[in-house]
Amino acid sequence: MAGSVSRRTFTKALIAGMGAGIGATAVPHVTDSSTSAAPGTAATAQAGAAKQLRIGCTALVWNASPRSPEALESAVRDMSELGYKGFETFGEVIEDWDKKGTLEKLIAQYKIPLISAYSTLNVIDPSVRKNEIATIVRWGTILKKHGATFMVIAVGGAKRDGYDFAAHRANIVASLNDYGKAMADLGLGSGLHQHTNTPIETRDEVYAVMESVDTRVFKFAPDVGQLQKGGADAAKVVKDFASITAHMHLKDFVNGPHMGGYSPLGLGMVDLKSILETMEQANPKANIMHELDGSRNMPYTPRQTAEISKWYLQKLGYAFTS
Repeated sequence: MAGSVSRRTFTKALIAGMGAGIGATAVPHVTDSSTSAAPGTAATAQAGAAKQLRIGCTALVWNASPRSPEALESAVRDMSELGYKGFETFGEVIEDWDKKGTLEKLIAQYKIPLISAYSTLNVIDPSVRKNEIATIVRWGTILKKHGATFMVIAVGGAKRDGYDFAAHRANIVASLNDYGKAMADLGLGSGLHQHTNTPIETRDEVYAVMESVDTRVFKFAPDVGQLQKGGADAAKVVKDFASITAHMHLKDFVNGPHMGGYSPLGLGMVDLKSILETMEQANPKANIMHELDGSRNMPYTPRQTAEISKWYLQKLGYAFTS
């Protein structure tokens, strides 16, 4: 497999890169590239019943962002070669590629579907809501054009310093309902992507919002690593809202010095196995998108992080495209 990495390379990177609190026992079993298993095979001691969830990946760790939309191609190429089942990127990025007439060619070349787009919308100031809706309708139309199904909605408009959630709760809920309705009118799903340092960060804020929104048009689309970082038990939150969880960023949190404190899957404190088991039972058609934040001086490449996470998921019994 192109770009495969030896055990020695991974071991050095993992121990050196994750920082305090990560010892040799946290390093996943990785065979030498010269003797590695064929793509799509891995130890399946924990596999159990056949898995139904399809695991995709976001392009964040490759730095495919509104400032560097050109990075999307390397992300999609790596995801495709590693066998992930779909990809997600920012709304601004799909718009850039679509305007250039190159998004359809990218999807066709690498034979990996576009699943979703990520947006950050103001939920604090009602005066900008009309413009925010126009933006996501524009991006949603591009999603539909290319066969995608979901708009991830993160929330913006306020800083945490001096922030009073109770004062804004009604407007937050009204905004999310309007955004969800706009996407439903296009035939797309949408959901809340809670995030640290935003108007919805803590466990209590998540529950207050998700118990108030119109779940006929607006679902839950959590980032489980962000939940853990924000002080919640991510597995418990997912279990409590499993019936309305339609999309997820599958991320681990290790509280280390790189990647915003996050890590490749299986190295941190998020109970990923429990989360995936919950979703297998509650909604096996949910979009599960592996994600990892990038940072300066990363101890390994974006592709290597996706490869580590793939091996972890294979150990749980998840299949990847050959």
